[in-house]
Amino acid sequence: MTANASYFIDRAAAEKAVKLSLPMITEAMKQKEVGESGFLYIVVMDPLRTPANSSFEEAVLYEHAVGDREKWDADYAGFARAKAAIAWRTGMDGHMVQELRPHLLAAKDTVLWGSVVVDGITVGVSGANAWYDEAFAGTVAMCLRALAKAGITEARSKGLFLQPK
Repeated sequence: MTANASYFIDRAAAEKAVKLSLPMITEAMKQKEVGESGFLYIVVMDPLRTPANSSFEEAVLYEHAVGDREKWDADYAGFARAKAAIAWRTGMDGHMVQELRPHLLAAKDTVLWGSVVVDGITVGVSGANAWYDEAFAGTVAMCLRALAKAGITEARSKGLFLQPK
C-alpha cells in the first residue's frame, strides 16, 4: 500500500514536537507519582497514513527513547508501539478503547493505555503511569498540531496551493 504523507507533519516536525515536549516530560519523570521506571518511549504516527492505505510500520513517523535503553526493565518501545497501534487503528484514544469500546480490541492487542488521537495525530507513550503516558502523548500531539498550524500560516503567505517540497 502506498499513501501520501502529511505535508506539514513529517519526521522533522515530529522530532521537533518531541523536543519541545521533553523539558516538561523529563521534569515530570522526576516525580514518583508520574511513574518509577525512569524510562519512556514515544511513537508518533503520520496522520495521512491510515490502516486503509498503509501498514503500521509505514505509518510510524518518529520514535524517541528517554533514558538508557540498556537499563530498561521492560519493553517500553513494544508497549508504546502497541498502544499507538490501537489508537491508530481505531482513531480513538487508547483509554477510550480500553474502557468504553473494548469490543474494538483484537487478539494480541495490549490492554495497556497511554495513547491519544488529536485531530488525526496519533501518539503512543509508555514508561510512566498510564494517565501520564496519555498526558505526555497529548503534549507531543498538541505541539505537532501547533507546528502544522505554523506551517500552513507560512505557506499561505507564499501562495494558494502547497508546492512540492
